[in-house]
Amino acid sequence: MSQVAELTLDGKSYQFPVIEGSEKEKAIDIAKLRDQTSYITIDAGYKNTGATQSAITFLDGENGVLNYRGYSIEDLAEKASFLEVAYLLIFGELPTEKEYADFEYEIRTHTLVNEDMRKIFEGFPVNAHPMGVLSSLVSAMSAFYPDTQDSPDLTSLHIIRLLAKLPTIATWSYKKSQGHPVNYPQNDLDYCSNFLNMMFALPVGAYDVDPVVAKALNKLLILHADHEQNCSTSTVRLVGSSHANIYSSISAGISALWGPLHGGANQEVIEMLEAIKNDGGDIQKYIDMAKDKSSGFRLFGFGHRVYKNFDPRARIIKKAADDVLNKLGIKDPVLEIAQKLEKAALEDEYFVKRKLYPNVDFYSGIIYRALGIPTNMFTVMFAIGRLPGWIAQWKEMRTNKEPIGRPRQVYVGPAKRDYVAMSDR
Repeated sequence: MSQVAELTLDGKSYQFPVIEGSEKEKAIDIAKLRDQTSYITIDAGYKNTGATQSAITFLDGENGVLNYRGYSIEDLAEKASFLEVAYLLIFGELPTEKEYADFEYEIRTHTLVNEDMRKIFEGFPVNAHPMGVLSSLVSAMSAFYPDTQDSPDLTSLHIIRLLAKLPTIATWSYKKSQGHPVNYPQNDLDYCSNFLNMMFALPVGAYDVDPVVAKALNKLLILHADHEQNCSTSTVRLVGSSHANIYSSISAGISALWGPLHGGANQEVIEMLEAIKNDGGDIQKYIDMAKDKSSGFRLFGFGHRVYKNFDPRARIIKKAADDVLNKLGIKDPVLEIAQKLEKAALEDEYFVKRKLYPNVDFYSGIIYRALGIPTNMFTVMFAIGRLPGWIAQWKEMRTNKEPIGRPRQVYVGPAKRDYVAMSDR
């Protein structure tokens, strides 16, 4: 027999069905709450509110589980390519050999960006934040590709264009900040190697992509590919629910990701490490400050809002971080501080007892810095990884014909009052 939840209000009882997901998650369906009772719920930040039933990503924060379409993040990060995971998220199943070859070919042949978009890009100042540039240019794509009607063929083409062109656009800001000419994509390279080439190649000589670096980037992008109904993903679905086109919806997601409480967290990790270095590099001082609530200091990159155990992505990316640092042999005092801080926190009873383990933001920031990617590009890297998840969520929401999002509120302003003429105020 199906479970029901009973609510008693003003002496009257109401029953609401309980929904159970495929991984035994349970939710009370209150879709008819207001119609039946005239009440609504208050849930600041929607921490206890399910806005949709999704078949894309399962996250169990208590047990440190993250699955894409039923496949564990550990298996995918170890065995799959980023584009294989992108296909899985967007289309629901792992691709066959032919499906993958066709998908990769389509992306390879759409990597060039319209030269008129370069003219828009040139109008940005050299110190413009790369996330502002990225969000603006993705939104501008809807002007370059205005035919956004919902035919399957056109939707698939828009998806291919986004996956293909976002890395190209992302590299423009970095090259401009360096005073270098932009690099055109090289369609004989795989997705990650092509991005690294566009970032770091110079016209004065050949650039060889280090396979260890490309492998680490592949893992990072997979780990960031989707994460259930987070702030930016919910933004993509909410904007898309108005039937805004896919470019506008993804642009909104990029803007949401930009915030330091979301995608900007790995940037804050590096800025914190630099502050520790500039203060003499005393790790224990900052460990003690993190324990002291009155200090006002926050240790970025440790613990997670959702995971109450170890972040499963952190276990995977820690090894990639170690591989990159060992292979590149970088002597960077900031990265040395990161390694010492990681060791100290993992051994300190205060952090172990509270399960404040290093999270994916801690390790991704370390890798990006080791690769020579500037701090203000960290969130752009996050956006490239999260793109397949955003697309999958947008596509699922439109395919399921979900209604336009419209949260309610409880009004707490002044009660009704009469207008007073200006001369009498």
